[in-house]
Amino acid sequence: MKILYYIYQICFALPILLVLTILTAIVTIVGSLLGGAHIWGYYPGKIWSQLICLFLLIPVKVHGREKIHKHTSYIFVPNHQGSFDIFLIYGFLGRNFKWMMKKSLRKIPFVGKACESAGHIFVDRSGPKKVLETIRQAKDSLKDGVSLVVFPEGARSFTGHMGYFKKGAFQLADDLQLAVVPVTIDGSFEILPRTGKWIHRHRMILTIHDPIPPKGKGLDNIKETMAEAYSTVESALPEKYKGMIKNEDQDR
Repeated sequence: MKILYYIYQICFALPILLVLTILTAIVTIVGSLLGGAHIWGYYPGKIWSQLICLFLLIPVKVHGREKIHKHTSYIFVPNHQGSFDIFLIYGFLGRNFKWMMKKSLRKIPFVGKACESAGHIFVDRSGPKKVLETIRQAKDSLKDGVSLVVFPEGARSFTGHMGYFKKGAFQLADDLQLAVVPVTIDGSFEILPRTGKWIHRHRMILTIHDPIPPKGKGLDNIKETMAEAYSTVESALPEKYKGMIKNEDQDR
């Protein structure tokens, strides 16, 4: 069955998905230029992600979507198991949001320009002014019910276990007094791990947990929210992925 699936993805699925990716990028760029990046920056990517999972025969389950309100802005903090996290979040979170992503992703042909047109936020850590500009852009995006998705680990896992959380997303939530929503991704690591070369068919589960409202303001609130978010995300992982691998290199 694995060999048949490899043949299927090479000869059928991947060529179609390459075309879909280019078309989605063009639609996003043109639509955003014409106006309405709020719409064009989200829905084409959502449909694209759902089609990728459909054509690759990857089943998806979502739990907890009812816990978030449609017109409320949140900061979502999922774990980062692999490349397919993007498709799971974009296609199945069910909320209009902006990504906070690495600056290097802007260089990806078509996709980088589409992300820029859609108003997604590229993190630039080259200097204090650039960091402040990134924070300002994030704050400007969090209105009219639009949320922000940040991978607080900063990079994909090598093992499927969670790495340390960085405080940037939690600092922003503290500054704006927004609720943080822990999100658990399970199954993406089995599909395409960081060191993998082949896509493997495996189900993915997206678990949306209860929002964590701000309990105050300042460093104590940030630390408390980080710790609660970490334990909550980890709680929905399989037992084999619980427990931090402390010597895991995650490009920190």
